[in-house]
Amino acid sequence: MSGTDVHNEAEDSGPSGYAAARLRLLTEGARSGPPRRAALAELTDDWLTGLFAAGAEGMRGVSLVAVGGYGRGELSPRSDLDLLLLHDGSDSKAVAALADRLWYPVWDLGLALDHSVRTPAEARRTAGEDLKVQLGLLDARHIAGDLGLTAGLRTAVLADWRNQAPGRLPELQELSAERAERQGELQYLLEPDLKEARGGLRDATILRAVAASWLADAPREGLADARRRLLDVRDALHLTTGRATDRLALQEQDQVSAELGLLDADTLLRQVYEAARVISYASDVTWREVGRVLRARAVRPRLRAMLGGGKPTAERSPLAEGVVEQDGEVVLARAARPDRDPVLPLRAAAAAAQAGLPLSLHAVRRLAATVRPLPTPWPAEAREQLVTLLGSGRPTIDVWEALEAEGLITHFLPDWERVRCRPQRNAVHIWTVDRHLIETAVRASEFTRRVHRPDLLLVAALLHDIGKGWPGDHSVAGEIIVKDVAARIGFDRDDVTVLSTLVRHHLLLVETATRRDLEDPATVRAVADAVGTQGTLELLHALTEADALATGPAAWSSWRGSLVADLVKRVAAVLAGDDPVEPEAAAPTAEQERLAIEAVATGSPVLSLRAQTEPPTQEQPAGDPEPLGVELLIAVPDQPGVLPAVAGVLAMHRLTVRTAELSALDLPAGVDGSVLLLNWRVAAEYGSLPQAARLRADLVRALDGSLDIAGRLAERDAAYPRRRGVEAPPPRVSVHPAASRLATVIEVRAQDAPGLLFRIGRALEDASVRVRSAHVSTLGANAVDAFYVTGPEGAPLPREEAASVARKLEETLRA
Repeated sequence: MSGTDVHNEAEDSGPSGYAAARLRLLTEGARSGPPRRAALAELTDDWLTGLFAAGAEGMRGVSLVAVGGYGRGELSPRSDLDLLLLHDGSDSKAVAALADRLWYPVWDLGLALDHSVRTPAEARRTAGEDLKVQLGLLDARHIAGDLGLTAGLRTAVLADWRNQAPGRLPELQELSAERAERQGELQYLLEPDLKEARGGLRDATILRAVAASWLADAPREGLADARRRLLDVRDALHLTTGRATDRLALQEQDQVSAELGLLDADTLLRQVYEAARVISYASDVTWREVGRVLRARAVRPRLRAMLGGGKPTAERSPLAEGVVEQDGEVVLARAARPDRDPVLPLRAAAAAAQAGLPLSLHAVRRLAATVRPLPTPWPAEAREQLVTLLGSGRPTIDVWEALEAEGLITHFLPDWERVRCRPQRNAVHIWTVDRHLIETAVRASEFTRRVHRPDLLLVAALLHDIGKGWPGDHSVAGEIIVKDVAARIGFDRDDVTVLSTLVRHHLLLVETATRRDLEDPATVRAVADAVGTQGTLELLHALTEADALATGPAAWSSWRGSLVADLVKRVAAVLAGDDPVEPEAAAPTAEQERLAIEAVATGSPVLSLRAQTEPPTQEQPAGDPEPLGVELLIAVPDQPGVLPAVAGVLAMHRLTVRTAELSALDLPAGVDGSVLLLNWRVAAEYGSLPQAARLRADLVRALDGSLDIAGRLAERDAAYPRRRGVEAPPPRVSVHPAASRLATVIEVRAQDAPGLLFRIGRALEDASVRVRSAHVSTLGANAVDAFYVTGPEGAPLPREEAASVARKLEETLRA
């Protein structure tokens, strides 16, 4: 059926005909994107025109006006109809009756309606009080009735907006900033709001309003296409969900990507992020220009008076060769020749970041249009300017985004294209891959005084995840890429080796510190062999912290930092020639001995809780130490089932286990019996810690079998069911035979959940293995736990038995 036939059916058949034609338009595959949105708006215009004509027969001084998105002729499948019934005030009763004739058919079809009935004076007054109304009226479009009435309102509203813009634009900017704070940045969110998040459709509309004020105009290149892409995604979201929603939820991304003919959900998110980045950058440039214009207007009358009416000349301050500051921005000097100076973009960027100033849009575009390729390897100045840019701290981000908006980053670093706008489907990460890399460089800039080669630290920070654009282990792929990139940038062979080692092993320290037994000589020796030198270890330590801090709040803590620092200290000793020796049984502390003797005397568990804190750092005020957790020390007469019993009791009391150590304690001479010592670090999920006496009482009951831990945890789960979300990947259990000479290391990766450690402990107990120590780590929703286990005699498990234990444990966790 042709478009004309669709419109005719809507006009001839009333609401039912419109509904049928609307459904056909939305389900036919021939039209999508802007043509379908325009056709839907035209179809709706025809239908409303018919309703208006039937209800307004003989009436004068009244018109029907589309505003907002409908006014722009952009109707998504589930968009609201934003309508204004405009009248001259001569017959309010007839206008009210006409409004009923218009609104009720819309409601009867289940369409969302945002409506108002106003005179032109009322509309202008309301717009002056409500910015949302003002923005909607800027897109006012006549549908039916008195065209002169609509045209008069449009002219008046535009004039009002331009007259009031100097006062209203700062208000609009403030509201936009508050919305961005609430909704986040569209270009980084895994479940973004396509309309309200920063860089979304709302900001695109605001840019139109700023342009209409004639005070400033947004960079237009790519803006219309970015807006179209977001609208296309919203159309597909409406069609696949059947709802008027702007939030692109995880469970709907596969369907939306299929509706758009995209490869997968990651491709969808990348397109959304790219569009949002264009709009966000245009917003930044536009608001900066608005501020510049308003400041100039405020200053100009005074300057004119001082200069006798002459036009003031903008002051230009030199920043670097070919680079000057003018009016709060970094611009190119008049004598600059970017076509003959291939280092100029990096020099300008470094100067801007060092000065904490933005690069002007004109300067960036001129550089992008005329830049020449750098020779290979880069000249020393180019490498130094890149390092200066990366070491400038927080201002680096805005400068980098300006370069990236015009394609200059991929000009200098072609491998950047694979990580640009690449999503990370991991709750721990709060940024896309490329933004995470820049954030890591910013964090690393804080540690440049800690290392002997800050240039290597900063470049490693920039490139440590560059392999995420390739299949396989990103650390392995990144090592290969970095060897090429580092040589091209101009580092010598030794530096290239260090950089590739840093990228290959950038996760080594934190994974080892949180998942391996640091008392085991094999653990420390393996790290020392991988790192190789003291200088590389120093750099890797700083890179590890910068990487974690740039990942998100869940990736770093004082506790993790203390574990990594302990590992680095041990590895440094080995690299200095102090080989680790097989550990001897450490003499118990006075407190441990006291608890052990009491446990033997009473025949029951004894425990103590003690808070641990970290000394204040430079960032912390003195006297305000940061808690590392609570040390839970338990002495128990040796018996089966200790690990699941303790883990289960802690889960019942909503205590999170950070580390867990179990060992048999040698008792003083004359004291008979065998005691297990458990030295765990725990933290309350929320609320305060339980009393030690209550923990002990529940532990006694758990060990004698009178406390049904599994049943209690199941009851709690049933009472507080978890919300439906994305289905987690299945748990994986693996054996690492080379990780220790003293025990068999079994690693568990699973979705974190209350009672997980209890289930693991019970399964290991059922397998008749002894847990020497446990190293528990939680990253977002993922638990990564390592257990050092032995047979009953204290030796590592044979290979076949270890594989069998791991297989049965995995089956238990999958059940």
